[in-house]
Amino acid sequence: MSDIGAHISSNGLSDHGLNPTKDVHWNYSVPGLYQEAIERGEGVLGLGGALLTDTGHHTGRSPKDKFVVKEPSSDANMWWGKVNKPIEESAYKALREKVIAHLNERELFVKDCWSGAQKSNRLAVRVINEHAWHNLFAGNMFIEADPSELGDFKPDFTVIHAPDYEADPAVDGTNSTTFILVNYGAREVLIGGTQYAGEIKKSVFSVMNYILPDRGVMPMHSSINVGADGNSAIFFGLSGTGKTTLSADPNRTLIGDDEHGWSDDGVFNFEGGCYAKVIKLSAEAEPEIFATTSMFGTILENVVYDENSLVLDLDDETKTENTRASYPLASIPNASKTGVAGQPKNVVMLTADAFGVLPPIAKLTSAQAMYHFLSGYTARVAGTERGVTEPEATFSTCFGAPFMPRHPSVYANLLGKLLDDHNCTCWLVNTGWTGGPYGTGHRMPIKHTRALLGAALDGDLASTPTFIDSALGLTVPESCEGVPTEILTPRETWPDKDAYDATAARLVDMFVENFKQFEEHVTPEIIAAAPNSNAA
Repeated sequence: MSDIGAHISSNGLSDHGLNPTKDVHWNYSVPGLYQEAIERGEGVLGLGGALLTDTGHHTGRSPKDKFVVKEPSSDANMWWGKVNKPIEESAYKALREKVIAHLNERELFVKDCWSGAQKSNRLAVRVINEHAWHNLFAGNMFIEADPSELGDFKPDFTVIHAPDYEADPAVDGTNSTTFILVNYGAREVLIGGTQYAGEIKKSVFSVMNYILPDRGVMPMHSSINVGADGNSAIFFGLSGTGKTTLSADPNRTLIGDDEHGWSDDGVFNFEGGCYAKVIKLSAEAEPEIFATTSMFGTILENVVYDENSLVLDLDDETKTENTRASYPLASIPNASKTGVAGQPKNVVMLTADAFGVLPPIAKLTSAQAMYHFLSGYTARVAGTERGVTEPEATFSTCFGAPFMPRHPSVYANLLGKLLDDHNCTCWLVNTGWTGGPYGTGHRMPIKHTRALLGAALDGDLASTPTFIDSALGLTVPESCEGVPTEILTPRETWPDKDAYDATAARLVDMFVENFKQFEEHVTPEIIAAAPNSNAA
């Protein structure tokens, strides 16, 4: 066995119980990983230089296969339940031995890198892969270590990634042949049975979400940009709410599009890259992201292409609707070079309300901000183009429930403190429907959302007269330049006012019912901030 690479850590694989019999490729360059991936048949070189890959059966995360090892150091801190399911330490150790034996017979790729652009709050991460393209993915998504840091690099957390090894559920205590096991005591993540690269990225996000609250730092599933005045803005939002689109503002610098931290020193990106959905991506709507699909260094997952011409078909959902591009943040022209920014002046919570009830923008009190953060509401379209039009409410606490190891109140309390300490203004922005629900109304025009958001971030809405929305008790501006006044009052956009009232009442009931799980963990002021509680 030989170690190959210019930057090999003195803290080697034996520290992880690995004694590989074949070559180990340490901290390879991007061209080197390309060459290795293509020679092994892991990917195809696309037009313009992107690496075209296929993740096989798994084209997305496997939440039912994720477990947290039940061990003394983290047991009392864990939010046990559907998100964080326990697995016994003995089962973890037994499965780990099998994975180590499997990897000892494989060529391995090692990437030493960082999670967290703020040096006082960064995590040293080692990713060990059996495939070159997954190692390239890790290099894209995490922050590159300086060559001077690699000689004695010692990981705080290690991801051991063995996608070709499958568990035996009857023996190993897993839910299927796929497994994502997080062991906070051993500071290790064990992944197997899935080629989907996003498991690597999101497992480290979960780790940061566990570690940072003890330091008084708020981890966030969010995007962040910063204006010319140095004031940053945080955008919370679930998939489909416009988090990536609205934060990609040519007049503001992009800090990152998915995972961030907020400390007393400012905000910072966890990552060095982006992992964007590219299904139906167009040069007109998303020119910066579209350009990355033909760049060297980009990995395209499950994107359909012509095998002769290598021309991409970004509209083709044959393999999956969840087609992805992984690319360095530097591929976006207006991206930050440091990944850090000062304190935010505004916090934006995005929702795509397919019921057509929420106003396009509302200013939240601190209590309302915590209420809506804990709720994490959006509404997905349950129907299809064939005519089913009933929306489906989705509540994902903290706008990222699958990645939250601790109880949601831990993150909500951090948010409330930071909002107050730094005098932030919080906005609820509805990018969903107006004039009726999905199937009757229409999607909020993006130009109106951008106008409202721009006015909020620039401070123009601060002095605008407001009114209290009669259905939800939210504070709404009376006017905004470039926005029709009637859009600001959702009820007025509905032809059938009685239908609006009935739909609004049903949505309020959904909020209240969902929030019951948090009531014993929050103050009466936050409970009282429920929609309709302040209605006139």
